[in-house]
Amino acid sequence: MYSALLRLYALVFARRRFRVWNTLLFELGLRGLGILNYQDRMISGEVTFLRRCLKEKDNPVVLDVGANEGGYSREVVAINPSALVFAFEPHPQTFERLVVNVGVCRNVRPVNRAVGDVPGRHKLYDRNAGGGTTHASIFRDVIEGIHKVQASEWEVDATTLDAFIEEQQLTCVDLLKIDTEGYELNVLKGGRKAIRSGIFRTIQFEFNEMNAVSRAFFRDFIEILPQYQFYRMLPGELQRIDRYNPRRCELFAFQNIVAILRGEHSWS
Repeated sequence: MYSALLRLYALVFARRRFRVWNTLLFELGLRGLGILNYQDRMISGEVTFLRRCLKEKDNPVVLDVGANEGGYSREVVAINPSALVFAFEPHPQTFERLVVNVGVCRNVRPVNRAVGDVPGRHKLYDRNAGGGTTHASIFRDVIEGIHKVQASEWEVDATTLDAFIEEQQLTCVDLLKIDTEGYELNVLKGGRKAIRSGIFRTIQFEFNEMNAVSRAFFRDFIEILPQYQFYRMLPGELQRIDRYNPRRCELFAFQNIVAILRGEHSWS
């Protein structure tokens, strides 16, 4: 029945005159699947997710990688004041604003470092030569190819998840959030030891058009996190991704993906 319906639709509506209609259905379908819902944290689903993930936990530990000006970190401590948040932001000007914005949150610890697959000095690119933006990326082409503006360049310090966890002697991270403009897979590569040990209970990361620049496919995330169940974030719940399907997974547009350690808890 399903196949017959698809065939009938193609026979009737696969016409140039229905281009606007088909494009509208495509765009609506993406939003219904949790894609391109970036307008705020309510429609993206982050607020509901954080409440369900952290509200009832005692003293949860959160790593906010790509904290920008601290909005996510502040949301975490607003939901659970006992949370300890390490907020990583490498851009020097953005980091200054982060420090000011989380100054009243005693449980948020700003860290002026990037997080990647190797420690050391990394080049960071942004579209603003002055104060820093939300688009800063390790990849120049994110700025010049996607945002179509000339990139400014900074050198920043970088660490890895494994090195930081050892440095801080962390034994459990309740939530690892990664928003690094296409560098998310590299962040996870620097935490292979922690991933294998199951330190990260829940991981949230963005998957978007920047991954086309970094050549990081959805399949790569599944392979580096084999003991995790994947979900796509919706405004009020999580949609389970039961199996990898290139047609439905390799969609290079804004979406929040949640990976939960199997056996930790179910969001079905």
